[in-house]
Amino acid sequence: MASQKGMPSSALRVLEEVLGMGSTAAGDTAEAVAAEGAYYLEQVTITEASEDDYEYEEIPDDNYSIPEGEEDLAKAVQIVQEQATDTQILEQKTVLSSKHAVPEAIEGFLCNFLIKMGMTRTLDCFQSEWYELIQKGVTELRGGGHVPDVYTQNMLLENENKILKKELKHYKQAADKAREDLLKTQKERDFHRMHHKRTVQEKDKLINDLKGLKLHYASYEPTIRVLYEKHHALLKQKMLTSLERDRAVGQDSVFPSDMQPNPNLCLCKENICPAKFDYKLNDIFRLHELPVSCIITHPRKDILISCGEDRVWKVVGLPKGNVLLTGLGHTDWLSDCCFHPSGNKLATSSGDTTVKLWDLSKGNCILTFEGHTHAVWSCTWHSCGDFVASSSLDTTSKIWDVNSERCRCTLYGHTDSVNSIEFFPCSNILLTGSADKSLSAWDARTGKCEQSLYGHMHSINDATFTPRGHMIASCDACGVTKLWDFRKLLPIVSIDVGPSPGNEVNFDSSGQVLAQASGNGVIHLLDLKSGQIHKLMGHESEAHTVVFSHDGETLFSGDSDGTIRTWS
Repeated sequence: MASQKGMPSSALRVLEEVLGMGSTAAGDTAEAVAAEGAYYLEQVTITEASEDDYEYEEIPDDNYSIPEGEEDLAKAVQIVQEQATDTQILEQKTVLSSKHAVPEAIEGFLCNFLIKMGMTRTLDCFQSEWYELIQKGVTELRGGGHVPDVYTQNMLLENENKILKKELKHYKQAADKAREDLLKTQKERDFHRMHHKRTVQEKDKLINDLKGLKLHYASYEPTIRVLYEKHHALLKQKMLTSLERDRAVGQDSVFPSDMQPNPNLCLCKENICPAKFDYKLNDIFRLHELPVSCIITHPRKDILISCGEDRVWKVVGLPKGNVLLTGLGHTDWLSDCCFHPSGNKLATSSGDTTVKLWDLSKGNCILTFEGHTHAVWSCTWHSCGDFVASSSLDTTSKIWDVNSERCRCTLYGHTDSVNSIEFFPCSNILLTGSADKSLSAWDARTGKCEQSLYGHMHSINDATFTPRGHMIASCDACGVTKLWDFRKLLPIVSIDVGPSPGNEVNFDSSGQVLAQASGNGVIHLLDLKSGQIHKLMGHESEAHTVVFSHDGETLFSGDSDGTIRTWS
């Protein structure tokens, strides 16, 4: 408060009493307000004015001020009273605001704290006394307002702490995995480094070995040169020996270029015997101890030859069926036989991988061809009589020269067993049927396959030409028989009499009837004109072979029980 120059001492004392009373009240109020932390009053002591001639400067005071030029004591007292009244009003407001009321946030905090600490009895006492005071009106509930910043901050920090812990766990797992990957990579690096070192060592060793081998090889070059010269000398000597042997035995045969026309082409329709289908079982000849594999009829005489798996072939006279000659010489089962065009020689094929030629006038073997590596399934004579062809399980066919007694050519092309082979009548064309489901036509002079026929779905067991040579018939392991146009090399018709396999097919002399020996013992006769199929029932087991007589009056079939049945 500012002091005024020249103020009377009595007035000053009155003002001091008033201010002292006001100051006491103000001090109590200030203490109360300071207890609440909101308001406070500052006590100012005014001293008496001295009677000396000093001049005093004004000190500004915002709380207590007396307007400049105002010297009236009454007005000064009024101002002081108004300020004291304002102080009392503020004190009353402060006292009212400090009424005992516990906020809901504090109440919830206390309850949660007691529950967390497990102080259930204290919690019960607090809640009983608290709600009793609320009922009496001593205290009142007021809105908790905002949650304290410290509590909110704690919650945020706790959530952040949880998130950080999760991230820490995740990073720890990632670090562990990275550590494992690093260890694995280091191991792989060490392994490859060691492998590289070993490879380098092996490379150096191989280089040194290669150098040593080169030196060693260089030391053998003179010896190799000498052996090479000896080898050429031996080859020349062998060729000379072969030529001398060929001169001694005979010159190589030559395939005829001017073949005689097929005599069957000159037959008139009037001279051809009518087709017959009403065959009846006439007789049964028991000739072999094991199954019959082949039957052929002589081109001019009333005899037939049968081959069996008992390693023998027999010449049988017709019509009585008496055995005229027996041939022995093969060491395994016989598979096929064929007459020389003159009818005085016989060729047989066997499971012992050989083809033998026999003199029928004496019954002895005159020549044996060896060269196949597996069983020979079939054989056939060339119409000139100088060549025999054979087919084998070793997937090849061979053409043998009877005069020079050697293999003239080997036919390669089939991928499975070659089951049948036959020369086209009066030509140099060979027909083969294979287990690779194909038929092939070969030029016997060059040994090249000229054409292949595809259509069978199973292994081909047999194939043959018609007497006139314009058609081919073939049968397979599922009983399907096919007819092919040999001039156009196209299929004509397919007949399925399966599922039993077709073992052999043969035409009659007219070419109008095709006979098939079936695995179920039935002989099927196909009428090529009408397409009808006739069946001959009489075999007790599997029928292996079937053939017509030259006049077409009789049919012969071989059984797996070693018998031959005649049908007429």
